Amino acid sequence: MPRIADVLVVVCAAVDICLNLYDGGAGVLACAVVACAALVARRRFPLAVFLLTLPAALTLEILVAPLTALFTLADRSRDRRLLAVCAVLAAAAMASPWPVTDLASEDRTWTAIYFVYTLGTAAAPVLLGQLTQARRDLSRRLAEIEEAREHERTLHAQAVLAEERAQLAREMHDVVSHQVSLIAVRAGAWQVAAKDTDSREAARTIRSLSVSTLDELRHMVSLLRASGGRATELTPQPTLADLKALVASSGIDAELTGALPEDIATPAQRTVYRTVQEALTNVRKHAPGARARVHLWDDGEEFGVTVTNTPPTRPSLPLPGSHQGLIGLRERAELLHATFHAGPTPDGGYRVRLGVPAADG
Repeated sequence: MPRIADVLVVVCAAVDICLNLYDGGAGVLACAVVACAALVARRRFPLAVFLLTLPAALTLEILVAPLTALFTLADRSRDRRLLAVCAVLAAAAMASPWPVTDLASEDRTWTAIYFVYTLGTAAAPVLLGQLTQARRDLSRRLAEIEEAREHERTLHAQAVLAEERAQLAREMHDVVSHQVSLIAVRAGAWQVAAKDTDSREAARTIRSLSVSTLDELRHMVSLLRASGGRATELTPQPTLADLKALVASSGIDAELTGALPEDIATPAQRTVYRTVQEALTNVRKHAPGARARVHLWDDGEEFGVTVTNTPPTRPSLPLPGSHQGLIGLRERAELLHATFHAGPTPDGGYRVRLGVPAADG
């Protein structure tokens, strides 16, 4: 579609030049050809193309080439001073007579009046280009807001799930574990007091099963309290092998450097992955246009990951946040006896650092 639009623009500019091309000599014809051909590269080099259309606008009474180049420049540039200067240059080129001679006072007056009119004409594509740019920025911001809201809904669902699992863990710990403990104690007392062999064997079996059940309950309670990041722990959990794909699909300019030992336990791998995932999500949400660096490190005593991003290149929107992401990462780090730090950097960026003791990995 852009190529078709470029072809149509070049055709319209050529027709405009042909209708206004009088016997101006080889120089005027060369200016016209350059202005028409330059429009093909207007999207990549908008300022250079605009400057190349000015000689044709000075020597011929044309509108399509200079105004199209001016519109493209306004659509791509955010420097309003530059746009104002370019609009004045375009108006001056279109209003000035060619060849430039010693004008009479009356001619100078009409040239000045014509310059005012052409300045208004040149302002139109500038305003239209800025409007198109603002509309594109707004569409991008709306997409970012929708993505942030979807992330917030996911965080809320995870928080609710984590609360329900924590409540279930408390019930299992306070009620079920207590009752199974009583069964184990009573079975132990029965085993000591029983006189026949069958009764002692039955009591020993009950006590052994009760102790095993208590161990299983403690393990389940630990899992319930530590979970809450996903809808179910039965689904395949991410590992360090998935980090490269995570960074590549993060939607921001991010790079992955460094490496970690290959014998890291699964909980530590999952914690490193979740740390990188949450950090990159926060960069995309709160630092639009920033670049991120994910560095895996291992110094012998600790291993971990550091995610650092540069300052944002454009202002971020004041989006609502549940602040559960970093809290969840800190809780995951505590389960591994790891250290977790998150805070701004001196240059205006942000850094998230996770350090796991080698003995717990």
